[in-house]
Amino acid sequence: MSTSSQTQFRYTQTPSKVLHLRNLPWECTEEELVELCKPFGKIVNTKCNVGANRNQAFVEFVDLNQAISMVSYYASSSEPAQVRGKTVYIQYSNRHEIVNNKSPGDTPGNVLLVTIEGVEANDVTIETIHLVFSAFGFVHKIATFEKAAGFQALIQFTDAETASSARNALDGRSIPRYLLPGHVTSCHLRISYSAHTDLNIKFQSHRSRDYTNPYLPVNPTAMEGLMQVPVVGPDGKKQEPQSNVLLASIENMQYAVTVDVLHSVFSAFGTVQKIAIFEKNGGTQALIQYPDVTTAAVAKESLEGHCIYEGGYCLQ
Repeated sequence: MSTSSQTQFRYTQTPSKVLHLRNLPWECTEEELVELCKPFGKIVNTKCNVGANRNQAFVEFVDLNQAISMVSYYASSSEPAQVRGKTVYIQYSNRHEIVNNKSPGDTPGNVLLVTIEGVEANDVTIETIHLVFSAFGFVHKIATFEKAAGFQALIQFTDAETASSARNALDGRSIPRYLLPGHVTSCHLRISYSAHTDLNIKFQSHRSRDYTNPYLPVNPTAMEGLMQVPVVGPDGKKQEPQSNVLLASIENMQYAVTVDVLHSVFSAFGTVQKIAIFEKNGGTQALIQYPDVTTAAVAKESLEGHCIYEGGYCLQ
């Protein structure tokens, strides 16, 4: 390594369980710091957005050996430490603890970071997450993603009080078995507070939802997310997998079809929890959510191919 290049480590400092990270991306969050450092040990404290450019941070491990492990690993690795594609420069701090700052995830906020342990990404749908957390209050937005920690979700509530109620009730608990696929034997929720206050959801999909904006564009994956492993019937032919959410395509549109109209039609078969109408490929489609698969199946069987209005208009 040339002496003119910026080195990633300083070897002359006395080791400390507090590491100083530089060249971080703008507004780096506690979650991102913990994600980078947690493979080497338990993080007990962080201090983010330090310095004039707010691109530095301090991370405190539970003991000295864990901090040494991280520094040693990246000192010998051909791949530098990175956050959002930026190389992060790491050195020991001259402080031995971080003071006047709460542990990551302990500061109450209106957005929860939920790690769902024991499942793969496709095992838990965004509808299931919404159903579980909306029991504690209105859920504004959900964003799901996969990290080294596993399948995770950011869930935005109206305020910190509602988020705290959900966290206190669900942290360490399991999602009910009847909401999960049969092959999932255990599923635990690990919940902390996120530094985010307002999630930026660009479109509705099977990975992200904004329940406050019905006019947000719908990504095709919103429908693809409903499709699971193909089910094969006794005759060997592929069967359509069942879901508590119906996708209705409305043809021969001559009259307006609103949320109220669809609710009137589909609620004849059971409680309709949610309806979303959108345009796709020049046609009108809607997602209708029931509490369970059985109710959805009855509605599908009864309404498929039928018209909303007399005269063959608005065929479903």
